Amino acid sequence: MTAALELRRVSKVYGSGATEVHALRGVDLAVYPGELVAIMGPSGCGKSTLLTIAGTLEEPTDGEVLVDGIEVSGMSRNDRARMRRRSIGYVFQDFNLLAGLTAVENAALPLELDGMPAGRAQGLGLRALEELGVAERAGHYPDDLSGGERQRVSIARAIVGDRHLLLADEPTGALDSVNGEAVMRLLRGACQRGVTGLVVTHDAQLASWADRVVFLRDGRMVDQAVPAGAPGAMLAPGAAP
Repeated sequence: MTAALELRRVSKVYGSGATEVHALRGVDLAVYPGELVAIMGPSGCGKSTLLTIAGTLEEPTDGEVLVDGIEVSGMSRNDRARMRRRSIGYVFQDFNLLAGLTAVENAALPLELDGMPAGRAQGLGLRALEELGVAERAGHYPDDLSGGERQRVSIARAIVGDRHLLLADEPTGALDSVNGEAVMRLLRGACQRGVTGLVVTHDAQLASWADRVVFLRDGRMVDQAVPAGAPGAMLAPGAAP
């Protein structure tokens, strides 16, 4: 099976000389279609850097990033931007919804930016909201939504259309434990529909929703584990739990 996302010997260095910081050091990671992988580790270990490189928002100093088997560094900047719009969805801790757009307009925005007519894009956005149980809030603005509803809209925007790689950076950080578990349940459900998920979290209880948990320390991948009772537990070929 071809990995939906693969990092090969990825390193990232910021600065130089006395200010040099090694954010990632030779990370190898493969995530497969339908798999939900959680990234854990102490602050400053490279979790967010790994996510931005996986999403092609940053380039590694060394190593390769492949999305659906295609090496990203060989793509033009425009092709990478097009791939992000069409294939990769992001869920941010602070939601990043546009206050002047309704829930359905926020969900449909990536499709409209890619040139899809507004009516069709919003139809697909509404379908994504329906999947997440917030279709009745489609015409409301973010300020009129609860924290949990805003997060669901953010997830709808991330999975709208044919996007099949979902990246989430502490998506439950601004939520209470009940809404946090609800968000992980939604991400789990998206993966059961075939979406591939990579989630950064500091909460071991929430990470237990993943098929696999990868641990980073000082920029290195130091361990990985399958949570007890993980649904559809999957490991990369040759990986040890």
